[in-house]
This record gives sequence, structure tokens and C-alpha cells, in this order.
Amino acid sequence: MNNKQQTLANSFQFSGKGLHTGTTVNVRVNPAEDNHGIKFKRSDVDNAPTIDALAENVIETSRSTVIGKGDVRISTVEHLLAALWSLGVDNALIEIDGPEVPIIDGSAAVWVNLINEAGITTQLEDRVYLTVNEKAELINEDRGSYISIYPDDEYSLSVHIDFKSKVVGKQYAVVENQDEFETKIAPCRTFVFLHEILPLIQHNLIKGGDIANAIVIVENPLPTEQAKEIGKIFDCDQKQAEKAGYIATNGLRFENEIARHKMLDLMGDLALVGRRIKGHIVAHKPGHCINTDFAKMLRKQIKNNADKPLFKYDPNQTPVYDINQIKNILPHRPPFLLVDKIMSMGKDFVVGVKQVTMNEPFFVGHFPEEPVMPGVLQVEAMAQCGGILALSTVDDPECYSTYFLKIDGVKFKRKVVPGDTLLFHLELEGPIRRGIVAMKAKAFVGDNLACEADLTAMITKNK
Repeated sequence: MNNKQQTLANSFQFSGKGLHTGTTVNVRVNPAEDNHGIKFKRSDVDNAPTIDALAENVIETSRSTVIGKGDVRISTVEHLLAALWSLGVDNALIEIDGPEVPIIDGSAAVWVNLINEAGITTQLEDRVYLTVNEKAELINEDRGSYISIYPDDEYSLSVHIDFKSKVVGKQYAVVENQDEFETKIAPCRTFVFLHEILPLIQHNLIKGGDIANAIVIVENPLPTEQAKEIGKIFDCDQKQAEKAGYIATNGLRFENEIARHKMLDLMGDLALVGRRIKGHIVAHKPGHCINTDFAKMLRKQIKNNADKPLFKYDPNQTPVYDINQIKNILPHRPPFLLVDKIMSMGKDFVVGVKQVTMNEPFFVGHFPEEPVMPGVLQVEAMAQCGGILALSTVDDPECYSTYFLKIDGVKFKRKVVPGDTLLFHLELEGPIRRGIVAMKAKAFVGDNLACEADLTAMITKNK
């Protein structure tokens, strides 16, 4: 799995009709910068509003996935999202001049071809993954559906469908990795049961529907007059509607094409999580409603985990740097040396520990009857921890110091008192250039966020 973000090498465009509106829509998919994500832009609306392709923006799931902001909406986004996400595109701006992404042939095959023709390029920033550490599940009892996710080192999915249909039967589809999407899932077309078509037409839907962009499942054959009507609508032989089976251009592409299309929809809807998933997903009777609700659940988990430490402090673990080694790097000395140990460090992150005891000199006056560690010293302690990472990038670190340039976004979430163990986690927000270091800093007590800030400093050689 590539750990760097990717975008398109070139833009591509396509014109086609929407399944439900029947109107011709022009789509242009463009490269986007690192950390942009996938966004839709309604170019036909005043001020060209942009909508992030994220689960919290889903506003409807009755026959397709619809995202929106205010009065602006874009429907049937799932096939294009599945193609972009599964082929490895993390960042893209999709300009569209109508309310619905074209249905094309009901599959994602054309999108895959266009993406491959445009090419994909690797970007500088690392991908951020949603790593599954324990089973989670969402159940829709009304529909008899559920989606479960299990820990795994890669992203894989399995789908089981059961419409209680004599024609479709029970079907399964499995994707072991996203490389299988292009050949096994993307070509699979959307479908509709024959008995659903007239009600959909009566509700002013599927204006762009025909046999070229959908598989029709004939579960209950129609009388001749109704079969004639369906034949006119879908431009097909009425006799096909008079017997049980499938009405599909050139027949089925796969024996289990219905289940595979459900997999296509699921993969597109889960792209709305906005992060690549390391986990195995099992879906029973999935649909856009439970798919997007599950994506919302994972989005909520991401937000909750943002305030949880990524590193668990184990006092039995040998530190990367003990206090004496820290003194060889930092110029600070007691009582202003506020980092006791460095527990983990990589090229772009550092994890440190500060044991807060009643012997701290600042507790004498802050406050005598209710000792609380000053917030400014919590920020200083995080900065010292980050300074160790910054100084690890230069030769002879003892000859250098780091100095604050800017402190932004400081938030204090809870008091820090004697007996607490502060766990610092700092991560570079970008490469160090010309000695300028920008870090996202967080301090935890146990599993609780105590303090966070965006810190910017400069590495300077001592005189």
C-alpha cells in the first residue's frame, strides 16, 4: 500500500446524462494539492459552491448517494468516488454543471479508463489511515442489514446480498485488496427490479434510465400491455418482461454482478470516510443508507481518536533518550527542563514524558492551596519535546537551540496536577525548511487530552 498521497497527473472530462434527472451534465475532474481531499464544485450555481466528499455532507440515500450544502446538492456520486478512491486518488476537484453525476452505463468502468488515461502522480504528504484496532458494527434492524469492520493490516471487503429473489438468489462478492477493483468490481452495472420501475417513473425518477445503463431483474413477469409499456421505456423487447430473468445489454458481465455492484456502491460510499481504511469489512444486505451511516460512524471515530494518544506509555519500556541524553541535546536545565524521557521518535514525530510531582517549584505559588501546572509551562514542555526532534536533524545538536516564532490554536482541556504523567505527542506539519519547524503538539494525561497547540520555531546556532 502506497503511503504517499496521490492526485491525477492531468485533468479529464466527460459529458453524459443523469439517471434520475435525464439531463446532460458536464464533469471535469482536476488534480488537487496535498491534503485537499476529494471535493465537488457546482460550476452552474452562483459563487460555484464546493462540497467536500465526506459522510457528514450526505443528505439523501433513497436511490443513490446525495451530498449537499444548503440548497445545493449533487447526487449519484458513489461510482465516480469508488473509481477515484480505489485507483489511489486522494486529492481531486470535481467540477460539475448539474445536480447529478452521469450514470454512463451504470458501472464505474468508464471512470476507471478516464483516470488511467489521465494518469496518477505521487505527492509529498503522507496518507493518514484509519487503523481498526477492534471490531465495530452497525445494524439496521428494519432492513435486516449490518456492516462490521475487523482489524486487518490491509483494506478488504466482503458483501452478501439476499433479496429473497428466485432470479438473483443469494450472492457473495469479495475484494481482497483495492487492486482488484478495476477488473472485478468497476464493470458491474446498477440494477432495478422490474416491479420497481413504474413507481419510480411515477415519482419523477429514472428519467435517464434505459437498458443501456441498468440491469432489469424480472422477478414477476408482466402482462402483455404492461410489458409493452416497459419495452418502450427501456427500448427493449417486450417479451423479455414477460418471463423471469434478467434484461441486460449483452447479458450479465459476471454471474454475481448484482453483488459486485453492491460492492461498488459500498466502496464509493466508504470513500466518504475521507481516510483510507486498514481493516476488513463485512456487509450483509448493504445499501446507501447503512453504507453512509457506517461511514459517518467511522468519521465520528476518527474525530474521537483525534483526542486520544496514538502512543501508550509503558514505564517498563526503555526510553529512546533518558534525562542525561536529553541534557546533551537541549540547553535547558532544572528547574526549567520539562521533559524527562523520550519514548519514541521518527523522522516526523516525537513522543515524550513529563512526570509532574509536588516538588515542582512553580507549585509554590501556583497555587498554594490548589496546585495546578501553569498552562504556559505545558506549552513550554511540549516545545522542549519538539525541540529534541528538531535538533535531531542537525549535526552537533548541542551547538543549536530552538526559539519560538509563533504559537497558535492553544487549547487547555483539563487541569494538570501533582501525580499526573504528561505524555507529549508532536508531529511535523511539513518538511523543515531553512530551519523553520512547524509542529502539531498535544499533551495527554492518560487517555485524556490536556493541552494542544500549533507551534512554530526556528533552529538557530548558538553564539
